[in-house]
Amino acid sequence: MKAMLLSEYKQLDVVEIEEPKIGPHDLLVQVKACGICGSDIHGYDGSTGRRIPPLVMGHEAAGVVTKVGSDVTGFAVGDPITFDSTVSCGVCFNCRKGHINLCDNRMVLGVSCDEYRRYGAFAEYVSVPQHICYKLPPGLPFEHAAMIEAVSVAVHAANRAPLILGDTAIVVGSGMIGLLVVQAIRLAGAAQVIAIDLDQGRLDLAKQLGADVGLKADEVDVVDEVKKLTGGRGADVAVEVVGATRTIQTAIDATRKGGSITLVGNLSPKVEMPLQAIVSRELSVYGSCASNGEYPACIDLLERGLIKVDPLITARISLDEGPEWFKRLYAGEPGAMKVIVDPTK
Repeated sequence: MKAMLLSEYKQLDVVEIEEPKIGPHDLLVQVKACGICGSDIHGYDGSTGRRIPPLVMGHEAAGVVTKVGSDVTGFAVGDPITFDSTVSCGVCFNCRKGHINLCDNRMVLGVSCDEYRRYGAFAEYVSVPQHICYKLPPGLPFEHAAMIEAVSVAVHAANRAPLILGDTAIVVGSGMIGLLVVQAIRLAGAAQVIAIDLDQGRLDLAKQLGADVGLKADEVDVVDEVKKLTGGRGADVAVEVVGATRTIQTAIDATRKGGSITLVGNLSPKVEMPLQAIVSRELSVYGSCASNGEYPACIDLLERGLIKVDPLITARISLDEGPEWFKRLYAGEPGAMKVIVDPTK
């Protein structure tokens, strides 16, 4: 089959490799759409340590079942499906407690590190275990279904935030996940959603997708503006979707006493945290990792149009166009959000 291989850092090649084999509980899926994730771009140059070449990346995908393992139940050849990016074991302490995103033996599609190597979906076919797969409703475009993984990250973050109906929420960072969080946090009950970013185009899109206000962080005093919008208190809930010291500081400073901050972004392995502010203002800080069983809800939200992903799709490309688009995204392609690879093109 044809696949886009990370042969070495900053070197992607479209090559012929062996079609994946499937085990008794696996599905072989013809990939119809696979999104280029920000983590793939960071892994492209080796900076994360989680994309060790050679590797077929890609974990935001959807397609059609072409083969089923001997012990598979509930799926058949021809089914349109999507699948989680996290391959959980189902038997460890955390899986048995219902926290599959914290699985002690977790693998991630399209990731290789010291512990494991698992080829992903920038290919014509991918093998996935049935327990991470979900059927798609008729009519849901594969390119939209490929974004369910990203939607699930946003929905999980909204579920982690201790939101009460009527609260004000700020979303720090209006990239793709931030724009999905804007929509998810509104659905979760936020009466006022304030988006914060440095890019005016992203803020305009945030307002189209449900934010009440967009604050351009290099033009206004974000903390003062948030307090003006909240009777001088600050936001009830902050969701930080960047993962850097400065943006985390903004989220904390703009949150009221007794409020909460949910950290989704993980751009930096380490950041500085204002310990005294967190303690003296009794702030709650939550981490949010991937998703934990939100896929069915996300499929329903997309099918009913309650979360919109089409405005976030920048381009739809073939595998052959993939290496050039990786270069463009790595260089910071202006205005780019989600690029969807269609290996059937």
